[in-house]
Amino acid sequence: MYDAAPQIRFVSCRHEAGAATMAEATGKLTGRPGICMVTRAPGVTHASVGVRNAAQDSSPMILFVGEPPTVTRHRDTFQEVNLEQTFGDLAKWAVSVRDTTRLPELISRAFRVATGGRPGPVVIGLPEDMLFAEAQADQVVAAPVARPHPTGGQIAAMTKMLAEAERPIAIVGGPGWSQGAADGLKKFAEAWQLPVANAFRRQDAFDNSSHCYVGDLGVQMNPALAERVASADVVLAVGCRLDAITTAGYRLLEAPRPRQRLVHVHVGEEELGRVYQLELAVHADIQAFLGELSTTEPPAAPRWAEWTADARAGYREWIATENQGEAARLAEFIRAIRAKLPQDALIASGAGNYAVSVHRNSEFGSYPAQVAPTSGSMGYGLPAAIAAKLAFPERAVVAFAGDGCFLMSGNELATVVQYGLPVLVVVINNSMYGTIRAHQEKKYPGRVVGTSLVNPDFAQYARSFGCLGEVVDSLDGLDEPLDRILAADRPALLEIRM
Repeated sequence: MYDAAPQIRFVSCRHEAGAATMAEATGKLTGRPGICMVTRAPGVTHASVGVRNAAQDSSPMILFVGEPPTVTRHRDTFQEVNLEQTFGDLAKWAVSVRDTTRLPELISRAFRVATGGRPGPVVIGLPEDMLFAEAQADQVVAAPVARPHPTGGQIAAMTKMLAEAERPIAIVGGPGWSQGAADGLKKFAEAWQLPVANAFRRQDAFDNSSHCYVGDLGVQMNPALAERVASADVVLAVGCRLDAITTAGYRLLEAPRPRQRLVHVHVGEEELGRVYQLELAVHADIQAFLGELSTTEPPAAPRWAEWTADARAGYREWIATENQGEAARLAEFIRAIRAKLPQDALIASGAGNYAVSVHRNSEFGSYPAQVAPTSGSMGYGLPAAIAAKLAFPERAVVAFAGDGCFLMSGNELATVVQYGLPVLVVVINNSMYGTIRAHQEKKYPGRVVGTSLVNPDFAQYARSFGCLGEVVDSLDGLDEPLDRILAADRPALLEIRM
């Protein structure tokens, strides 16, 4: 690592969970494996949250783990853990290297496994004795990954189904996107006047300003959009997994045989038919699939044009509708902050009730522009924002976090300061674990347990690291501190007291 410093940027983090999350977010944002290095049992178990995020979110990632010497294996020695067993269900592949001469082979394979098919995490164990041995580094070659292409027959069958439809809709998301792919999808959708909804926390896969964009399928989704998906006669799922959140608990598309004619396009063959019996399964890379779509001829006057226009109007009405109570106040803050950010700002967030407002009140027009965990992992926002700023230093990066969410990774403010990253963290402080509290109040009104929080002064906490720290408790008081933060171009935290 020392000799490679000019070519490889090394980022020293403050917790293994933060480091692994940064690696996962790097893979998600760039399509190239994020690399993380941690120590034995305590370190690798801390990092396991990032590995699980990478698996759930289809993000390429490689985790290198220092292990005890080979000679002490199976003695339950100091900090020993069986990586193959521990990560057998969490990672795409887990291996502990036993022979130094095989390192080039296994590392090359790790890159291929992490990026091939449905991307995901690979865990490689490096016993201590191997770290002092030598291997032929020039033998490590990033082998090309096979990219599946759709057949002409599949494209013809799909376009025939669309042409016969009365109420079609597309759901898009998953891995493998780029700005070019997003542009290609937009061109196809607008030519066909096809309504497009983005899958859970994949809101940047399709330009939200397009007249064909009809909203996202996430937590607390637009009921009118949910009804539209449920009543569609043809659903085209492109790149996404049709997971529990996107399908509202598998209710919008009934398992195993949906009412709708379902076309599913995915780069991972194992995802096709995992839950649903498909009318048409297309095993294809996103880029290859969209390349074929560009050759299709749309109908002269699609019979579903009014259906699409109504869906778009429903989306505009939904985002303009006032929320109730605390959510309405939070929505005003988020809209005001977004209005002052550049159009191409990268937005990171973790998990919690606050994230619903962030998603509902954010519109995305470029890719990548959103980095959020479909795994629902709290503490995700700040480490992901660090990864985003490192990958895209020219772009503004903002992390939104609830108070509970933030303190699960807030120590990474030290990393932000150490590397001089002008990231803005917005902490939405309502002194509770909001999602858990909401479930308690819904099922057992007035009988809440363990969800109230006593918090530090978050602005002062940030200042102790060397960040700019500001506090606001009213919308009227937002402009001045936010303007100071944006003008300073340095690490900053804005606490919003709800």
